[in-house]
Amino acid sequence: MKKLTTMAMWCIAALLLTQCHSRKNGPTTANEYLPAEPDYADSAQWYISNRQAKADIFYVVSTETGDYPLPDGLTGHYADTYNDSLRQPLYGEMLGVDTLVSGKLNYFSPYYRQCSLQTFLSDSLLRLRMPVATADVKRAFSHYLKHLNQGRPFILAGFSQGAIILLDLLKEMDNETFRRMIAAYVIGATIPKETAQQCPRIVAAQRADDTGVTICYNSVRNASCAMKGWEKSAIAINPVNWKTDGQPATLITETSPLIPLDKQQKDTLNVRLDTATGLLLVDGYNGTDYQLPLIGLDGNYHSREIWFYRHQLRDNMALRAGNYQKELRTHLFLYIHLVYFINLFIFAT
Repeated sequence: MKKLTTMAMWCIAALLLTQCHSRKNGPTTANEYLPAEPDYADSAQWYISNRQAKADIFYVVSTETGDYPLPDGLTGHYADTYNDSLRQPLYGEMLGVDTLVSGKLNYFSPYYRQCSLQTFLSDSLLRLRMPVATADVKRAFSHYLKHLNQGRPFILAGFSQGAIILLDLLKEMDNETFRRMIAAYVIGATIPKETAQQCPRIVAAQRADDTGVTICYNSVRNASCAMKGWEKSAIAINPVNWKTDGQPATLITETSPLIPLDKQQKDTLNVRLDTATGLLLVDGYNGTDYQLPLIGLDGNYHSREIWFYRHQLRDNMALRAGNYQKELRTHLFLYIHLVYFINLFIFAT
């Protein structure tokens, strides 16, 4: 059990920059190597835990890929979902998040041609490469809805790059699908004001149990520790007390996902939402933090976004899923009685 727990924990924080050869599938229009498109009818392109629950989690993993050399001298900038070495870090995160937050819910997570970490050094590279990753996840989500979901309500969740892609899923979601969305968890990212205003599907969560809402948070020691482009969010909530004001909350947790729980002490953290920036301010962390290569900053707790709040996320997903089912039963009850009284009135007249 210790071995499984350790394996599940490391992937939340560790960003593995793998170097390996990949099969050639042809360059993009920008003369970049593009791996083969994932076939989501192939079960190997999914991580799935079907617990026969009444609700699902659809999770999009964060950036687990770094630039890697190709045999012909080119450089790979996208995960190859058919290459075992490049799949392994994605699998590690899928397993870890499933273990930490799913609880009794079903869990579906697609492999996709995510952008490498180096992509985030340049806005122009992001504009070039993110459409590939986003298009894959859109196709995966469409396949999930048609063939895997079976009409169940679902939770959308994504971390970092995965969280950014979730915003595009919300932008294009139709009414029928949105009605079945319990909540969307945009973890370790920010939501710009323009995005929130342009997308009616992005409804800010206000408390612990509302449904059809978006949960967003981004943890830092102070505002100066925010990564470039993620300095301000129009939507944010404190995942410890589930409040949107500046009321602080106390969180007692182990400092590292990389050390067995029985070999580390717990930190007592003060977690407060800065209402001016939408950043989650975390004070009292004494661990040796893992800092993201290339783009990370001291005092930015990006690698701990799921680990810190793992118990809160698991319990909150279960709470929102249960509340959604209650609301559904209430609506069904009211609908049946409405139909009954309408028919009664018709026959009476």
